[in-house]
Amino acid sequence: MNRLVKSLLISSVFSLSLISIPATAVEEGIAAPEFTLPGVRATDMAITLSDLKGKIVYVDFWASWCAPCLRSLPEIHTLYQKYQDRGFEVVAITIDDPVEDALDFLNDLETPLSYHVVQDLTAEIMDQYGVVGMPTSFLIDREGVVRKVHKGFREGDTELLEQALLGLLAEESANQ
Repeated sequence: MNRLVKSLLISSVFSLSLISIPATAVEEGIAAPEFTLPGVRATDMAITLSDLKGKIVYVDFWASWCAPCLRSLPEIHTLYQKYQDRGFEVVAITIDDPVEDALDFLNDLETPLSYHVVQDLTAEIMDQYGVVGMPTSFLIDREGVVRKVHKGFREGDTELLEQALLGLLAEESANQ
C-alpha cells in the first residue's frame, strides 16, 4: 500500500476514533501546559518547554500518517531558519508508535529538519493540549502564553503563521 493511501486510511480511522473523546483544548490566552519529551533522532535532545521561556515557540503535533504534515514540516523549517536568530524555536511532537515510523517519515523529507523533534508515545501531552487532529500547532509567546492555535495545514497557512510570528516579534520591539 503506498504511503498516501496508508496516510489517508490511518488519518480517517484516527479522526473517527476521536469523535467520542471529550477534550478540553488549550486555548489562546492561557499558559501552555508544561512538558518534557525525549528526542526522536540521535541528534535530538530531550526538550522541556519551560527551558525555552524567553523565546517564541511553535509547538507542532504531527504524525507520519498525516498527509498535510509532509507539507507543513518543511515549510515550518523554512520559517525556523529565517527567524531562529530572533528567538524563534520549533518543537515538533510526533505521536508515532513505533517511533521508527516517525524516523522513516523524517528520512523521506527532501531537507532535513534542523529544529527540535520529540516524541509523545503515550499521547499524554497531546491529551493535555486537547489535540484531536494532525497537524495541530500552538504559537507560544516569550512568557509561555499560547497566542495562536492552528488546526490542519492548507495553502496559505505558512503566511498566516509568519504574520502571527511577526506580530509577536513586533511586540517585543515595542516593549524595549
